[in-house]
Amino acid sequence: MHEMGIVTHLAKTLDETAIENNLTKIGSVTLQIGEVSGIMTDYFVECWDYFKGRHPVLKDSTLKLEQIPAVTWCNSCKKEYETVKYGRECPYCHSGETWLLKGNECIIKEIEAEGGNNP
Repeated sequence: MHEMGIVTHLAKTLDETAIENNLTKIGSVTLQIGEVSGIMTDYFVECWDYFKGRHPVLKDSTLKLEQIPAVTWCNSCKKEYETVKYGRECPYCHSGETWLLKGNECIIKEIEAEGGNNP
């Protein structure tokens, strides 16, 4: 149920961004979510729909989600591989000396908004 906490933090961040940039309305937010982040996207969207009604600048916004594939690095053979398909053991050399390279992130990629500072 960490989705609620993430959405709460996201909404706070977007509120602060709106204030700093004189934004009157956020139309959409694109998030990149790692394949092995543990975030349940269906529940995340439900939390977003709940919270956006409590933040005037987000009221009519749309949430767009993009998945970041999980990739693991093997320290033994120096190769990358698909984490979800092969797990912690390297499919090339069968070493357990591996670590997650990417796929656990939750990143704000893009915010589409109205208003703002004029250069």
